[in-house]
Amino acid sequence: MRAWLGVALFAVAIAAIAAGCGGSSSGDDAKFTGSGYPGVDLANTRSVDAKINGGNVNDLEQVWSVPIKSQSTYGSYASTPIISEGVVYSQTLTSDVQAIDLESGDVLWEKVYDSPSHGPNGLVVADGKVFGATADDAFALDQESGEEEWSVPLTQHAGEGIDMAPGYHDGRVYVSTVPVTATETYSPGGVGTLYALDGKTGKKLWHFDTVPKDLWGDPQTNSGGGLWYPPSFDGKGSLYIGTGNPGPLPGTPAKPWGSSRPGPNLYADSMVKLDEETGKMDWFYQQTPHNIYDWDFQNPPVLVKAAGKDLAIGSGKSGEVVALDQKTGKPVWKRPVGIHNGHDKDGLLAMRGESSKIKAGEVFPGTLGGVIAPLATDGKTLYVPVVNHSMDLLSGSEISESSEAGGELLALDVATGKVKWKQETPGPAYGAPTVVNDLVFETGFEGTVYALDAKTGGEVWQATLPAGTNSGAIASGDTLIAPAGLPVAEGQVAELVAFRLPG
Repeated sequence: MRAWLGVALFAVAIAAIAAGCGGSSSGDDAKFTGSGYPGVDLANTRSVDAKINGGNVNDLEQVWSVPIKSQSTYGSYASTPIISEGVVYSQTLTSDVQAIDLESGDVLWEKVYDSPSHGPNGLVVADGKVFGATADDAFALDQESGEEEWSVPLTQHAGEGIDMAPGYHDGRVYVSTVPVTATETYSPGGVGTLYALDGKTGKKLWHFDTVPKDLWGDPQTNSGGGLWYPPSFDGKGSLYIGTGNPGPLPGTPAKPWGSSRPGPNLYADSMVKLDEETGKMDWFYQQTPHNIYDWDFQNPPVLVKAAGKDLAIGSGKSGEVVALDQKTGKPVWKRPVGIHNGHDKDGLLAMRGESSKIKAGEVFPGTLGGVIAPLATDGKTLYVPVVNHSMDLLSGSEISESSEAGGELLALDVATGKVKWKQETPGPAYGAPTVVNDLVFETGFEGTVYALDAKTGGEVWQATLPAGTNSGAIASGDTLIAPAGLPVAEGQVAELVAFRLPG
């Protein structure tokens, strides 16, 4: 399992058995209102300008909830809701879309696709349209009515799917395939391909293969690449993406240690800078060459200006946060987060034919570990959700789950990567944090939403949700929206919940 939704639900099963916008260097020319972009803005900062702050957060009260009716292989919900012009736009894991009145919680319209997705998925709202994807197609809906304006098939192989919220900028929609479906992960032959589509018609304008179509010479065994999250845009004509891993992992009995895919396996597990007009690559940075441990570098790059430099900050399941120079792609700083126990270079050893130096046993981070959810920043501090979980390396072709998952939220200095504070979370941090003024909102996997003081990490507010969750909360004005899409205990129900300041 590779996606944060899938691994989170796997952790639930194990547990059950056991008993906004600051400092961005992004352009602002897209026509978004409210929190119309999945990462709040084009720089994917998840920093929201809202009325909620440390002085009034304890006045928040639940005002409505809307049932989440769908059920995919990995739960009901795995996206961040979009808030635009007083309407909440929400997509479930069967790809269904709802428009919900922010004030009352009334459902204004619904588009049913009944297309189960692996997740994460989601929407982007811009220029009068709601853009999204099913398991196989990209689509555009009329923002007012929910009527479908166009739909375009993108997957080209039975083992491919789509599990991302689209990107949108300057009239183009960006959607990627992945070698993952709701029922299969990394079956042979699946290629992750990013498509740029015309926002008005859905016409394909260009594509970028995140891994080669020949899959390093063995499409009968290998697969890889693709995006989990929307690109970031610098407002200067370039976009930045984070990519997923190659497969199989760690290898097959006949071809262990990824030997069916020799070399570093570009451009898997990388941040890549592309030209918006043409899709031509400017530079790439690969975090994990010849990945053998499911260590995607999947999170959306966060674009921010710090210490006079324009940075693109990437992260993923390798448990490394890396700040790159936007112009050159060269690292400015790196910071390992969470537990590591000496296996960070195992992929390089396998690639060089030195697998005898790889020690079997417990490996941190595991397939459920590292930085699985996107980062957030207020322009000075970076907020990093971490999952501490290990796997057992049994051989060059087999791994299994190991430790129970725990979590922490770290605050890093944007300019240097220095740790400002670290706070343990009640469970694994599968939800993305969101910055709202002097607060950082985070969701708890077990079914909570809470606010931490952005300067100290101290908890200042918490509320119980009707179900478990691995989705981030979002705010607009005086209202906070928190998804609870993972019922994991008797009596829990999947709902979208709204909290509001009185008056």
